[in-house]
Amino acid sequence: MWRRLAALAMLSVVALSASACAQDEVTVALDWFPNANHTGLYLAMERGYFKDEGITLKVYTPDDPATILATVGSDKDEFGFEYQVGVLLARAQGVPVVSIAGIVQHPLNSVMALQESGITRPRDLVGRTVGYPGIATDPPLLRTMLEFDGVPPEQAQAVVDGMVNVGFGLIPALISRRVDAVVGAYWTHESISAQNQGFPVVVMRMEEWGVPDFYELVLVTSDRMQRTESALVRRFVRALKRGYEEAAADPQAAVEVLLRHVPEADPKIDRPGAQLLAPLWVEEDGPPFGWQTVEKWVRMTDWMKVNGLLPEELDPGPAFNNRFIEVAQ
Repeated sequence: MWRRLAALAMLSVVALSASACAQDEVTVALDWFPNANHTGLYLAMERGYFKDEGITLKVYTPDDPATILATVGSDKDEFGFEYQVGVLLARAQGVPVVSIAGIVQHPLNSVMALQESGITRPRDLVGRTVGYPGIATDPPLLRTMLEFDGVPPEQAQAVVDGMVNVGFGLIPALISRRVDAVVGAYWTHESISAQNQGFPVVVMRMEEWGVPDFYELVLVTSDRMQRTESALVRRFVRALKRGYEEAAADPQAAVEVLLRHVPEADPKIDRPGAQLLAPLWVEEDGPPFGWQTVEKWVRMTDWMKVNGLLPEELDPGPAFNNRFIEVAQ
């Protein structure tokens, strides 16, 4: 009898060991090529935090990052890095995605002009040409900044009507003087790129000129994933949170990890970029990493409705939640 019990016990140990070694395979789609903004993810990968949670990751950047919300919403990808405004636009179209963590707590999108241009504030753009990447939200963002700085609505609209679509070559368009300023450029990336090329810029941050404060980067999953795979989502968020908290505490160590995984990353941009980003991942005396407020979601939703970007009936409530961040504390 004891031999039989011993054999059963051994089988139980083997089964438990096999279970412990089993890893859930998860795909994460990035919003852009890997850069300083993703260091918390790569740090968590290298230090084994996802493995500790029983997760094996595949991280990739889609050929067209605009497809991320569709692939996450349809469960082709389990998670994605996206933008708050994108989540709201997707939900207005019936795409079942939800933001489960605010990765970057404030806007990175900004207006930039060369220092030598004499442009220092939005109203200086009257009579000037502004370039943008063709994204539909950028014109109303610029108009809001102009009107906040006292530009009459007709003049503000004239500036917006004269905007030039330069694609994502924002800094080349600025340096070549094809345009006098650009909107759609990240003050944690493009401003550094311009400086490195010998063209220092003036940065006008959106939330300082009348645009509602918003989450630039968020972690998204599908409604189905958060409902039926909540344990997996919880484990993923817990590992990601560890990575970003440690990246915020030591941004340069996190960049070293990024460079090991992504040799083509640019340390001359990502090193200073990480220093600027760290306080936006984890704010001193602020909420924990990933926390999202009702106020930011409601204010951005209202702004988008006023500017004709969202239908009046859209409710921002289902677009985000903090329950996975709460459990990860």
